[in-house]
Amino acid sequence: MSSVKDAARAAKDSDGFRRVARIGFIVVGVIHIIIGCLAISLALGGGGDADQDGAMQQVHSNPVGGLLLAVIAAGLVALAVWQIATAFLAADSADTKKWGKRVKFFGISLSYLVIAGMAVIFAFGGRVHSEKASQTVSAVLLAAPAGVVLLVILGLTVSGVGIGFIASGITRGFEKLLDLPSGTTRGGIVTFGVIGYIGKGIAVTVTGVLFVVAAVTDDPDKSAGLDGALQSLLTLPYGPIVLCAVGAGLAVYGLFCIARSRYARM
Repeated sequence: MSSVKDAARAAKDSDGFRRVARIGFIVVGVIHIIIGCLAISLALGGGGDADQDGAMQQVHSNPVGGLLLAVIAAGLVALAVWQIATAFLAADSADTKKWGKRVKFFGISLSYLVIAGMAVIFAFGGRVHSEKASQTVSAVLLAAPAGVVLLVILGLTVSGVGIGFIASGITRGFEKLLDLPSGTTRGGIVTFGVIGYIGKGIAVTVTGVLFVVAAVTDDPDKSAGLDGALQSLLTLPYGPIVLCAVGAGLAVYGLFCIARSRYARM
């Protein structure tokens, strides 16, 4: 384990590697801004997928889309590796609470690697549908012994992550991740964080709820991923207004991530 920790420490201490990882935060920010804009477009009657593959499609349609997707993949891989390094250096392995943090870091890393893989696929002209991926996962779980229970646990876990985002936005817990400057810049970043974390938290929470609905109704098609979660908001009273607000929150979260690229504690 010491050799693994030494490698993790070397990665975290590398200035060049940290710079590439910071680019990863910018990439995450841009993706959220695009998804937020797509969500607002849906609320206003437009089309498209308001999720990660929808964002990738928008990037790919750019004249230099292939190059941009390569940059996205590289930045996300570096950011994932940095998160993994952080997990190994989190604390003494005997500390149960710190092991919980490690699981969190590994989960975040996996999500970055999945999006990086999507970027590579789009760069080579392929397509990935997040909605179908979510439905496939649900179908596989429902077909397994105790599949309904497993899918409910998955849904509750995803919703728990979303609630965690909301709580972090309300309590400003995200501030501990940053070395914030003073003055008006600090106030602006904190405002972005509060709005962004709450907006993202709502979107993630609804995504988890759809997994639970899929389990209860025994219908994997109900778990339609982020795009399905955002579109489901349209069925609420004042749905377009709610979706516009959540879309704006996702876009603001993207701005926060871009600011985090400079001020993140690394």
